[in-house]
Amino acid sequence: MMAYPWHQAHFESLLERKQRLPHALLMRGTQGIGKLAFAEALGRALLCERPDAGGRACGRCTACGWMEQGSHPDFRRLEPEALAEPREAEQESDKKPSQEIKVEQVRAIAGFINVTSHRGGAKVVLIHPAEALNINAANALLKNLEEPPPRTTFLLVAHRWHQLLPTVKSRCQHVALPPPPAGMAQDWLGQQGLREPGLALAQAGGAPLLAVRFDEEYWRERGQFLKAIAGPEFDALGVAERMRDQEPALLLGWLQKWSFDLAFSKVTGAVRYNPDFAPTIAAVAAGLDLLETLRFHRYMVRMQRSVSHPLNARLFLEQLLLTYSALLNRRFEPLAA
Repeated sequence: MMAYPWHQAHFESLLERKQRLPHALLMRGTQGIGKLAFAEALGRALLCERPDAGGRACGRCTACGWMEQGSHPDFRRLEPEALAEPREAEQESDKKPSQEIKVEQVRAIAGFINVTSHRGGAKVVLIHPAEALNINAANALLKNLEEPPPRTTFLLVAHRWHQLLPTVKSRCQHVALPPPPAGMAQDWLGQQGLREPGLALAQAGGAPLLAVRFDEEYWRERGQFLKAIAGPEFDALGVAERMRDQEPALLLGWLQKWSFDLAFSKVTGAVRYNPDFAPTIAAVAAGLDLLETLRFHRYMVRMQRSVSHPLNARLFLEQLLLTYSALLNRRFEPLAA
C-alpha cells in the first residue's frame, strides 16, 4: 500500500524525519481522500528492514512480506468490528457488528506495547477511525499516549478528529491531509475507468476514494430518489414506500447534499454536489425561504447522529421526507434529533 499521489509531498516530509517522529501522529482530514493508505504506508516504512534511500518500504524484506500478509508481529490495528474482515459463515449471528472501538481492544494491546519487539526494531499501532474510540477506550489509550513505550508509534486516522477527547488530540502531532486538487482527482478517477469523473467527484464532495465506489446501481437509485423529491407532486409517504429497502444512511446523505445545494443555489446560483440536477435545484430553491432552507440543512446534519441506529428505519425515512415536505410547503419546524 502506497500513499496516493496527491499526498506524496506530505509523505516525503515525514520520511525525511523518520528517525525523529513523535510517538503519536494524528492523520486527519475529509473521509475518502486516502488518509488510511497514508498511515498504512507510513507503518510499512517504519517497520521495513531494508528501506530505500528515501525511507520508503522496500516491499521485499521479511517485514514487508509480513505486512502484505497482515501478520507482522510488531504491528497492531485497532478498528471497529464492523470494519474487520468478514466472519466465517458459522460465526455469523443476528447481532450487528459494533461501530465502536471498545476498551477491551485497547487493553488487549498492553502486552504488545510493553514487550520488546520481535524484530528488534519499531512497533506500530494503527487506529482507524480514531473517533470510533468510545469514551472508555479513549481513556485507556490516553494512558499509553501519556507514557509511550520506547520505539512504539501510534498512528491515528480520523475523519471527524474534533470528536476526539482534547487530551488525546493534544498528545498527538497532527498531520492535516488535504483533499486532492480537482483536476488531479478527476484524472485519477478517469484512470480508474469512471465515465463521468467530474460528476462522481462532485457527488463525493471532492473525495476520490468515495467517488470510485459509486456503481451503476448507486446512480440509478440516486436518480430515482432525486427526481421523486424534486417533482411538483412530491408525496413524502409514497417516496418512503418506494425507497423502503434502501439504507437510511444513503438516503439521508442524498437529502443532506440536496439541501446544501438548495441553499447554495439561492446564495450563489451554483451547486456543489449535484451538478446534473442544477436547473431543477434552482427551480425548487426559487420557491424556498433561505433561512428555512439553512435550518433544514442543519437539521439533516444533526440527523446523522442517529442514522446508524434508527429504532425503526421506515419511520426514520418517513420523518425525513415529511420534514422536507414541510420545507417545500413553507411549514418547516425542526424537530429534536
